[in-house]
Amino acid sequence: MNEVDALELVQTALRTAIWMCAPLVLPSMVVGIIIALLQALTQIQESTLTFVPKMIVVFLSAMASAAFVGAQLQALTETTYDRIATGF
Repeated sequence: MNEVDALELVQTALRTAIWMCAPLVLPSMVVGIIIALLQALTQIQESTLTFVPKMIVVFLSAMASAAFVGAQLQALTETTYDRIATGF
């Protein structure tokens, strides 16, 4: 394994990590922006008003995207093991 192989493996792992986190982060970010706008419009500054809906959205997103995240992790694992088996 040389530097190019190691760099490519790290890039693939980081790209996979970003794709695995996106289904959880993006809906939470959208809900956070919507709630922040509603709080700014109504001038209600309650901290639990932002926390609870985000937690619910993250939980529902995790349930909905579990198959996608598992498939991404499996693809990364298979690619890594195949490269190890062939000697990079």
